[in-house]
Order: sequence, then C-alpha cells, then structure tokens
Amino acid sequence: MNSELIKILKNFAASSQNITVLTGAGISAESGIPTFRGAEGYWTIGSKEYHPQEMATFSMFSRKPDEVWKWYLYRLNVCGIAKPNTGHYAIVEMERLFGKRFTLITQNIDGLHLKAGSSHEKTYHIHGNIFYMRCSAECSDNLYSVPNTFQGRPKNTDIDEIEQKLLTCPRCGKRTRPHVLWFDETYNEEFFKFHSSLEAAKNTDLLIVVGTSGATNLPNQIAWEVSRHKGLIIDINIEENLFSKLAVSNKGFFIQQESSTALPELVQIFKD
Repeated sequence: MNSELIKILKNFAASSQNITVLTGAGISAESGIPTFRGAEGYWTIGSKEYHPQEMATFSMFSRKPDEVWKWYLYRLNVCGIAKPNTGHYAIVEMERLFGKRFTLITQNIDGLHLKAGSSHEKTYHIHGNIFYMRCSAECSDNLYSVPNTFQGRPKNTDIDEIEQKLLTCPRCGKRTRPHVLWFDETYNEEFFKFHSSLEAAKNTDLLIVVGTSGATNLPNQIAWEVSRHKGLIIDINIEENLFSKLAVSNKGFFIQQESSTALPELVQIFKD
C-alpha cells in the first residue's frame, strides 16, 4: 500500500478526527449477493420482463403489490443466505477502534453489516432494510420484521391468502410494503437518515467509500460535502468511478482492490 497513505492513516488513528465509511453493492457482491441492476434483478410477469427500475417503485406496488412482494421476498432469501465477508468484519473493527468518531452509511438493504456486528446506532441504512416492512398507507412510522414464514421460498412462488394477511399492517389492516427506498420516492430523515447522513458528512475528516459507483443522490452529496471542507476521501473499488475521480482530484486515494482484501489491510494499519 502507498507509503504516504500508510503514514496518513497512522496519524489519523492517533488523532481525534471523525471517520465515515460509505458502502454500496460492491461489498455485498463479494458475499454472493447479485448487484441490483444485474441479470438477477429482472423479473417476469406473464410474458413481460420488467427492469429493477420498474419493479422498485411505489407505482408498481400500487398496481401489482403481490408481484412486487414476490420479487422482494426472492431477494430477501438471497440476502438471508448470504454471509458477511472480511470487508464487513473489518468495518465492525473500525467501529470498535474509533467509537464515537465512527459512522457507517450504507446503501445496501441486505442486513449484512448488522449480521457482521455493526451497531444499529452507528449504521445508517439510507436505502432501507429488506428484512423489515411498514404500512403502505403510512398509518404510523412503525417498522415490522418480515415474518420468518417467507424464508426459503422458491422463486416465483405465489402469495396465498394466508400469506397476504401476514403482509398487512397490524394497526390498520392495510397492505405493508418492503422497507426500502424506491426509485419514485425521495430520501427523508425518518426512514432513511437523510439529514443525519449529511450532518455526519459535515463532520467527517476521513471518508472511506467502498464498492459504490455514485449512481444515487445522497451518497454523492455526502462525498461532495466531505470534499468541500477538505476532508480526505479514499475510494475502494475494483473499477474507476465518480468517487475515485473525486478522491484523486482532491489529493485522496483510489485503492483498486476488492474490499474484502483492502479493508482488513486498512484496519491493520490503524491498529499498528
């Protein structure tokens, strides 16, 4: 690893400055979870194939709630089988090392960070969590765990009447929806930590971006805010992207490696 970067990381570890880790699909892909826009994201209803950008909308849910739920229940099972990798565990170790100085912001809905041991308090799920659901009629802000009944379902399994009742709001009886941010929705603080994430960015001295290309709005705002106040950005990705270019153009670093390799190396430097 770059000797200059090693020196910077050692000095950071000895300081009182703040660190934020921003993760995307790349870290989960290393645990076997297909990327959202990949081939596994497509879904066939009747004779028509739908793109993820069509399925992951409130508009589609309003028209075909069972089909949207079937798609998400399939993805839930993929996520449920997956196990955290060394990158996830390295981030847990960073939280232990830096305590109050640490924030984790993730675009991933797969729950792998929590499964690895990251705390709920320090983990901002800015796109939601697939293992939870909430009332589609918004009778409350309550989140409910998706019933274990749906674990292990084969792909394309229809939802019967009994299962439909399990997917209703216990308060008002309306349909529940997956607790995720859809393409035709906007970020908010209540469900997706919008303001908290931006506030964390304002106070971030070191931003480590992992496995994301900058295709969504809030992660871009976070990175640009850190760049604006001269925070250091390190991008870890197997391919060049918007974040790697932003990092390098502002005297940061691009580590072109898989996160399961790079993150444990960073942790070891912090600890040495």
